[in-house]
Amino acid sequence: MRLACVVHRYGADIAGGSEAHCRLIAEHLAVDHDVTVLTTCARDHVTWQNAYPPGESRVNGIRVVRFRVARPRSLHRFAEISEVAFGGRASAAEQERWFRENGPDAPELLDHLSARGGDYDRVLFWAFRYSGSFFGLPLVADRAVLVPTAEEDPLIKLDVLGPYFALPAGFLFLTPEEQALVARRASGPLAPASVIGSGLDPAAAASAAPLDRLGIRRPFVLYLGRIDPNKGCDILFRYFERYHAERASPLDLVMAGPANMPLLEHPHVKQLGFVDSVTREALLARASLLMVPSRYESLSLVLLEAWNHGLAALVNARCLVLKGQAQRANGALYYQDYDEFARALDYLLEQPEIAEELGRQGLAYVDREYRWPRVMQKINALLTAVGPSPRPPS
Repeated sequence: MRLACVVHRYGADIAGGSEAHCRLIAEHLAVDHDVTVLTTCARDHVTWQNAYPPGESRVNGIRVVRFRVARPRSLHRFAEISEVAFGGRASAAEQERWFRENGPDAPELLDHLSARGGDYDRVLFWAFRYSGSFFGLPLVADRAVLVPTAEEDPLIKLDVLGPYFALPAGFLFLTPEEQALVARRASGPLAPASVIGSGLDPAAAASAAPLDRLGIRRPFVLYLGRIDPNKGCDILFRYFERYHAERASPLDLVMAGPANMPLLEHPHVKQLGFVDSVTREALLARASLLMVPSRYESLSLVLLEAWNHGLAALVNARCLVLKGQAQRANGALYYQDYDEFARALDYLLEQPEIAEELGRQGLAYVDREYRWPRVMQKINALLTAVGPSPRPPS
């Protein structure tokens, strides 16, 4: 098939869950299909400033076509429309304006879908909350497959999403919780769908050398990903600071990822910024635990990565997706408040054999559900079952 993958940002240097998911799926689809990624010139998800040159390029062998962002995001306008949209009385036009202000505003990408969308057998869209997916999918709805990456946040309650979720020819969901959430919001029965999660290759042995160079010593717990209040990092900092104040502990908290918020100044908090893949693997291989404090997730890729290394985790129970992942894998403990956080952390640090058993169970779960052959089999079955009949290769 000739496939297009539409995503708001694309590149190996971009830290973002839906962006990484798109990139991995596109690269594996390209083994059997003709794949083009349609994206913007933006690198930063806050400003949407153009950073990459427009036009065609290759990223790890994948054809990528970038379209310029017409205007950067106005944080003032975005805050203003967010207050209106989530106030409970917004009109359909005001709700749609939220998607425009959220961006990225790339009209040439929409023009391409309008004029050339029929050239692709299937068009896959990542992340409904971004402008390209929200306004682009209706232009090619008969062949559109939506990967919503939906979370139980205020956005999902907007009325305009009822008819929107009724449009795609098919869905690829990351978890059963996400599928149930979208089904509740859709204005009619959902199109055919598959719950795919994300694929992983078995983890290779990781060297300790990158951590030695960075001065990272055990014991440490790890946060890996974008450091942002929306990811629960403000609460993680508060809990960790209190935990240390109440205990004489050598435990460090290592934060690996780009920061969009002030960091906690604390002698036991180590901020590494964006790390390369070798350092990432070393961190996952040697941490005592992974911390996943987010309240809103559609799938935690980093949780799957941790289990791929046999690493147990401590996750936010207020996120139904994280709690569901933890229960299905039996690979993590979860907490709702500080007391549960502290008791769970004590328990796993004081009984490393229990943490190791959780990690082994997490790895067994990844082996059963998330190896690439199984994931790609489900994706290809859905792509074959929905939409117009694919044209024979020329």
